[in-house]
Amino acid sequence: MLKLPEALTELKMSRAAFYRMRARGLGPRIVKLPNGQLRIRRADLDTWLVDHEEAPAA
Repeated sequence: MLKLPEALTELKMSRAAFYRMRARGLGPRIVKLPNGQLRIRRADLDTWLVDHEEAPAA
């Protein structure tokens, strides 16, 4: 499971942009730990990235 900063680095996205995206219901699935920290499963991030790829131009 990735820590939020690790996922943000991979996505090249700011924390604020990530939270805006999540507020619109567009972000990857997250896991909230009992201590309040967020984690993103590697498989969930990979699936989300594949689902949001643009189709190649014809």
